[in-house]
Amino acid sequence: MAVTWLSYAIFQRALIGCVMTGLLTGLLGVFVVRMRLTAIGYSMAHSAFAGAALGVALGADPLITAMMFSAFTASFIGPAADKARIPVDTITSIAFSLNMALAFIFLTLSPQVGLSSEVAGVIWGSIIALTSEDLAFLTLIFLIASLLIYLFWKEFFAIMFDRRMAEADGINTRPFVYFIVFMVGLVVAFSLKLVGGILLYALLFNPASSALQFLHDMKKIIILSPVIGVISCISGFLLSLTFDVPVGACIALVSTIIFAISVALSPKRRKEVRK
Repeated sequence: MAVTWLSYAIFQRALIGCVMTGLLTGLLGVFVVRMRLTAIGYSMAHSAFAGAALGVALGADPLITAMMFSAFTASFIGPAADKARIPVDTITSIAFSLNMALAFIFLTLSPQVGLSSEVAGVIWGSIIALTSEDLAFLTLIFLIASLLIYLFWKEFFAIMFDRRMAEADGINTRPFVYFIVFMVGLVVAFSLKLVGGILLYALLFNPASSALQFLHDMKKIIILSPVIGVISCISGFLLSLTFDVPVGACIALVSTIIFAISVALSPKRRKEVRK
């Protein structure tokens, strides 16, 4: 009976984690895609991966070290690109290669690199790794992000439409862009346990890209994208349980299939073909 209740609690936490991760990555993914921050999102995902790998190697809490790496990367990429007058893509490409190199060095230094379930969880995700504290933080991040996006929707919308035009209208775009980058870092760090470092980027890109295939109205897109994110996470989770394969890989696979279907059925593309 005790094992049954333990399994049920793990299942509940994993399911709630899927919902919150899908909502957050779907929500922030719209801004990542529309603001052309995909390279930053990619780099942030792998900075958290490197940080978690360091935690495993040191025997420390991977979540704390992942957050440290994410916070550093988030605070470094934007300002460094602005001050050095180097394209953001250049900075993020350098950060990505550095983080991936560090991640595999740290995992190699782990005393149980070939056996540790913790190592596998960092790479591919694990449904048993989520804690109640992780879920509480994911919920808090979602509430804060939703509130700030609601309060500053006009500014965010202007930046998504055209950042240069928004700046010409007197909007200081940097705080809003840095906010999205920082929130992505937090979400990546707290979602790492569920999806894994290598595949987490798929959730920042696929749901938003799928929603953009169907709709033009950004208010509707910002609702549809999290819904697709939740569907991807829950479907991937159930697929993982059914076939006993890594949950992160299943979530990434489902989100990619949904994107492929959205492209095939996109009313936007049908209109373009008719023209």
